Amino acid sequence: MPLRLYMDHHVPSAIADGLRLRGVDVLTCLEDGTSQSDDAILLQRANAQGRALFSQDADLLRVAKEWQEGGRDFSGLFYGHQLQLTIGQAVRDLELAVQVLEPEEMRNRVEYLPL
Repeated sequence: MPLRLYMDHHVPSAIADGLRLRGVDVLTCLEDGTSQSDDAILLQRANAQGRALFSQDADLLRVAKEWQEGGRDFSGLFYGHQLQLTIGQAVRDLELAVQVLEPEEMRNRVEYLPL
């Protein structure tokens, strides 16, 4: 099964759109009805969906670290700072990640973009 992505509400819709044009399976929190949810709920929801979460919210790094240290499983987190990652870079890097990483390889892992 290929890696699937879940976008948090801080991510510009152009990133999800660009990934979909490239055939990547993407679900946004807006589409999933979780756009008002806090960070832990977003990570939990992405995990329940079997999707790695992409966020540009630094608070999610803290939540992921707490989960790693507490032994709580999650489907992975991609993080890209809003000022250090263009939309094009995000699309290219996430598309590449989906092509080369299996869901199990992303489990409980945090990857920083740009690659």
